Amino acid sequence: MTRPIRVLVAKVGLDGHDRGAKIIATALRDAGMEVIYTGLRQTPEMVVNAALQEDVDAIGISILSGAHNTVFPKVIALMKEKEMDDVLLTGGGIIPEEDIIALNKLGVGKLFAPGTTTTDIAIYIKDWVKTHRNF
Repeated sequence: MTRPIRVLVAKVGLDGHDRGAKIIATALRDAGMEVIYTGLRQTPEMVVNAALQEDVDAIGISILSGAHNTVFPKVIALMKEKEMDDVLLTGGGIIPEEDIIALNKLGVGKLFAPGTTTTDIAIYIKDWVKTHRNF
């Protein structure tokens, strides 16, 4: 029997709005995934260390503060430093399209805008993990 997909959901920085992250965490659990929610005010280092400790398949960052061009590059750099090349970094929030394109080029996975269905997010994570993680 295979284990469920493990996803770490995080809020990085001073952004105190966690309702969306909690909704995503619940939806991913309902989709059969094991979810670790880190809570508010995490640093990139805390997120990557928790992801390593929890042996996750994916990290999802919810960001509404406008700090996405700082947070995602820092997290992806830490993941590369720790050789987490087979872990998906995804997320969502208020991120302009041109920034999404630039972040994708850095290695960040698909980023979801407000209004995306939780089903679409769950399908994306499941498909990515099946393709990249020997499930």
